[in-house]
Amino acid sequence: MSKRPNRFYTGYVFDLDGTVYLGEALLPGARRTIETLRRRECRIAFVSNKPVDTRQSYADKLTRLGLPTPVEDVVNSSQVLVRWLSEHAPGAKVFPIAEQVLIRELEEAGMVLTDVPGEIEYVIASFDRTFVYRKLQVAFDAIRAGARLIASNADAYCPVPGGGEPDAASIIAAIEACTGCKNELVAGKPSALMVRTAMAVLGTDPAESIMVGDRVETDILMGQRAGMATAMPLTGATTLEKLAQSEVQPDYILERLDDLLPDGAT
Repeated sequence: MSKRPNRFYTGYVFDLDGTVYLGEALLPGARRTIETLRRRECRIAFVSNKPVDTRQSYADKLTRLGLPTPVEDVVNSSQVLVRWLSEHAPGAKVFPIAEQVLIRELEEAGMVLTDVPGEIEYVIASFDRTFVYRKLQVAFDAIRAGARLIASNADAYCPVPGGGEPDAASIIAAIEACTGCKNELVAGKPSALMVRTAMAVLGTDPAESIMVGDRVETDILMGQRAGMATAMPLTGATTLEKLAQSEVQPDYILERLDDLLPDGAT
């Protein structure tokens, strides 16, 4: 197993679920890690691919768990997706297969929600625990009529205490399977859109920053693509056995989050 870092970085990007907390509890070492970095005035951003809560909800949760956090330090996939649409297709007619948080953010950004296939410009695939056959039918008809397919994130599942919940990858796969089209854009990790947003929060150089997360295919890959150091705690979605089968390897493997701190750190 890789040794812990022997230095502090200027900027730290932390995944949330499976890295900082799981369910309603901080993971081992999380409080010590974040508090130590803040005392040293390191820059910190929290990122999540989970589009079922607002950035404010994530900030409030961290605060409730004992890590007071302003909303400005949180980035999530729905924020990045809505920003991309606002810049590239303002006022677009969209059909979101999503939960209410993302739907509300799309409406607030001026997007026009419609389930009329001939009107839809973008089908949006996202985490949706209300997914039913009718939604797949609308997506199918819309894409056959010329709509484009984009997604908030492409995670296979979201870790929860005791297991996981199928995530947006299952929605993307269902739409791709019946239409033969390919998803054009993923807003969340490991996209360049996501890391650019996180780096803007940090205001640091990628070479002086580190990405910390529990998934090689999203967190670690995104960090590597951006030129950041990477660290993976074994507290979430990835085991050592799974990691051994991956071509993507982090710089550091952590048994718990405070293994991120150099020896003797206070």
